[in-house]
Amino acid sequence: MTEQEIIDKTNRVFEESFEIEPERLLPEANIFVDLGLDSLDIVDLVVALQSSFGVKIRNEESIREIRTLQDLYQFIATIKSGKNA
Repeated sequence: MTEQEIIDKTNRVFEESFEIEPERLLPEANIFVDLGLDSLDIVDLVVALQSSFGVKIRNEESIREIRTLQDLYQFIATIKSGKNA
């Protein structure tokens, strides 16, 4: 899976699950501040990402470091590559 495919699929999750306009989905966008997600939304986000990518996202320390969409893209790329996130 290419980096662009990861970006496209991740952005689609934000568009469909949270009705966020595509033009707001910039790599530097903060998931909480800029996109307005809260802690309850994160649960829905994890479920949607697991379904979309066919992966299991465990409660790993690295997931707590995610703040921006770019952080999320990199996290998913790591999971998809089979490396520990």
